[in-house]
Amino acid sequence: MAHTHPTNPDRRFYGTVTVSDRGQIVIPAEARRDLGIEVGDKLLVFGDVGFGLAFGKADQVLARVPGLDRILGGATGDAGDD
Repeated sequence: MAHTHPTNPDRRFYGTVTVSDRGQIVIPAEARRDLGIEVGDKLLVFGDVGFGLAFGKADQVLARVPGLDRILGGATGDAGDD
């Protein structure tokens, strides 16, 4: 079961994942369900060298941040799917 933030129920901790030798991770089923992530969905991957990674559903992030698709210059395609 996810741990919910004490003051913001929209923020949750779903546990840990392990990176495979191919660089893959499995998103916990509860997180996929809660966030509506389905097979074939595209996720944007954001990083901060001092903090780590964050993911967002591409369609939702792009809809909420006008012009982001232009800023990313087409990087929302299949780049990095190896």
